[in-house]
This record gives sequence, C-alpha cells and structure tokens, in this order.
Amino acid sequence: MNTTAPSLELHAIEKLREEELEEARAIQAVMLPAEALRAGPVTISHSFQPVAAVGGDFLDYFQLMDATIGLYLCDVSGKGLPAALYAALAVGIMRGVHKTGTAPGDALATFNRRLMIRGMPRRHAAIQYAVFDPRSRDMRISSAGMPGPFHLCAEGCLALELSGIPPGLFAATSYESVTVRLLPGDSVLFCTDGIPDAFDRNEEQFGVERLQELCKDLRGLPTAELLAQIFSAVQLFSRGREQHDDMAAALFHYSG
Repeated sequence: MNTTAPSLELHAIEKLREEELEEARAIQAVMLPAEALRAGPVTISHSFQPVAAVGGDFLDYFQLMDATIGLYLCDVSGKGLPAALYAALAVGIMRGVHKTGTAPGDALATFNRRLMIRGMPRRHAAIQYAVFDPRSRDMRISSAGMPGPFHLCAEGCLALELSGIPPGLFAATSYESVTVRLLPGDSVLFCTDGIPDAFDRNEEQFGVERLQELCKDLRGLPTAELLAQIFSAVQLFSRGREQHDDMAAALFHYSG
C-alpha cells in the first residue's frame, strides 16, 4: 500500500493552512494601531498577545475633529479564527460609528444596534470606550463586560466601577458613563480579561488585586515599559500553564 501520496497531500494542506493563518495574522495586525499616539500631554501605548495565531481582541486610539482623544478596547467572544473574523466585523462597525461630539455611552449604543442588525447568534463584544478632553482634563468612559479600567494616580491604582451588557446580545441596551478628571502624571489602564483571568499551575488567578498592586508599584514607568512589565508578570505567574485567552491592553498617560 502506497502511503506517500496521501502524506504529501496532507503536508500540502497543513502548509496551506499555516500560510493562511500567517496571512490572517498580518491582516489582524493592521487592525491595531501602527505606533503609540503622542498628542501634546497625552501618550497612549498598547500591547497585544493572542492565544493562537489570530485572536478576538482589538483596540484603537485616535484624535477626533473636536481635539478630543478617543480610545476603545474590545474582546469578542470565542477564540481563534472564528473570533478573529467576528472581530474584523466589529472593527468595521466601530470605525463607522460617528464619534466626534458623541458621548461614549451613545457610541456604544450605536455600536450595539449595528452589531444586532448583523444577527450573529452566540456572539458578542465586550468593550470599553473613552474620550479625553485635554481642555478640561476630563475622561468620559463607558464599559460593557470588561474589567476596570484602572486609574493610576497618587492614591494608587483604582478600579473604576462600570457595568453594561456587552454589545451584540440585546437590541435595546443603554450604557452608563463615568467621568474622571486626570491630574498631571495620571494614567488609565484598559485591558481585556485575559490578563486578570490568567491562571498558574495551581489554578490560581492572576486577579485584579495583583494587577492593581503591580500598577501601583510601577506607575511612574513610561507607558510602553509599564505594559511590558504587566505582560511579563502575567507570563511569569502562568509559567508551566498555557495561555488560555487573548491578552490586550492600552495605557493612556497624561503628563500635564
């Protein structure tokens, strides 16, 4: 019995799959900011580590026409290629939402309605959206199904209490907002639950409290370096245990 031909065919299929996943990874990379944002007293950096070749987390930050600065971070349900495809849909919808002069809660309500029109059962998108006005130093934040965000300030690292139903589940959903006034030296950390929900070999979670202590101790570091320290701490904590979820984070810093 000749098994050479089936083996070659299987090898060709696997090679094609690897090439397709690599191309998908390259396409997903374009969905993320190409570099940190620096606009006057504001610096925003990000980091992303998918659990597979592609993942379901995405984020963006940008200056708006009214001189405010917007930032959103999203974690769609699922993992791998299906999650990445749903993330691509969500990215397109979120980028199409008019944001200038729009309150974060209203922007998320519009995002939710447009996701619901697509009618993807068993899929949703946990998300946080923030708008910072450098004139008033106020940051307005809406959140749905995400941890935090976390305000790094002189008092330490404070978890902001926000709740909301992730877009994509119910059509008639509204979203509350909280306003934080930033002082020079303050930062705000946005992250997906892959960071606090990371497990070690003993099934212990990294947890929100451990993340807060880390940010409290390292809050004076530059944005990119602080994010690198967070991801490194999670990896060290989880050594001996495979990463089980995508991890994404963005750090907003106001220098004053």
